[in-house]
Amino acid sequence: MLRWYLIHTKPLSEGLAQTNLERQGYETYVPRATQAVRCHGHWQDRIVALFPRYLFLRLNEGRQSLGPVRFTMGVASVVRFGSKYTIVPDQVIRDLRARADPATKLHRLGRVSRLAPGTPVRIRNGPFDGLDGVFEREAGAERVVVLLNLLGQAVSAYVPGDSVRAHLVV
Repeated sequence: MLRWYLIHTKPLSEGLAQTNLERQGYETYVPRATQAVRCHGHWQDRIVALFPRYLFLRLNEGRQSLGPVRFTMGVASVVRFGSKYTIVPDQVIRDLRARADPATKLHRLGRVSRLAPGTPVRIRNGPFDGLDGVFEREAGAERVVVLLNLLGQAVSAYVPGDSVRAHLVV
């Protein structure tokens, strides 16, 4: 019987654990994602584990044992609740694979917006430096739309996301 188990890895060792488990004949699945991260003032996509420090292992019960898994390089432990190992339903793995991009097999993680629509903001640099406005929405990986009051009229302006800060209006 084939069952999926949840494996807890050592920090930043999902790939190492996966390689070593596959060398031993185990089937593994490590969902990976692209995530926008800030590096040297620019946003870049990096490939990261969707669930840091975890991977899924498919065990052929009766033919394979979990014993060697616990001592595999990169593995911290097999996840359990009480005395029972955690069994992950096949449907969870199917759903995860279905949500990944078909070509790259990667999931896409966006940046979490730190501002909610309607939040008062102040622009910190660029041509609108020092102006107050209202955050409208994100506009891509690096820009946001801010509603500014210019010459008595509300105008939507696209500005770099890192130049906008929440601002208390007194």
